[in-house]
Amino acid sequence: MFEIVGKFENAVADFYGSPYAIAVDSCTHALELCLRASGTKNSYCPAHTYISIPFTFIKLGIDWKFDHHEWHDFYYLGNTNIIDAAWYFKERGYVPDSYMCLSFQYKKPLGLGRGGMILLKDKREAENLRMLAYDGRKPNIPWMERSEEHTSELQSH
Repeated sequence: MFEIVGKFENAVADFYGSPYAIAVDSCTHALELCLRASGTKNSYCPAHTYISIPFTFIKLGIDWKFDHHEWHDFYYLGNTNIIDAAWYFKERGYVPDSYMCLSFQYKKPLGLGRGGMILLKDKREAENLRMLAYDGRKPNIPWMERSEEHTSELQSH
């Protein structure tokens, strides 16, 4: 199963032109992991977004507000290099130096039913985000085979 996910991550990274891709269960969780990893303290988002985005700010204790400007293709969460690209599907469309978060919800351009992905450029940050996506454990180890020795600290930036 891990091989299939890895192939999918590589295919999406290649399509968008991103060095790395981390599969997650939703775009909202992709955004949450990026916000956690970045240590963002304040931000903003469009007033016309999914309710899960401001709820994520509240959950993480981030001071936030709505931005009332229209957006097209994707938008940056304010004061970050994190992009909500839930509706964005463009070959070679990765924005350099960003954390670009995708959605595969059934109504999206790549509607697989559910899921999401984080596109990024840095290997160490990709490893850290992959561990966050695996509940802080090393990836590619089946759940039933995991133990404390398979848990490690996130690497410093």
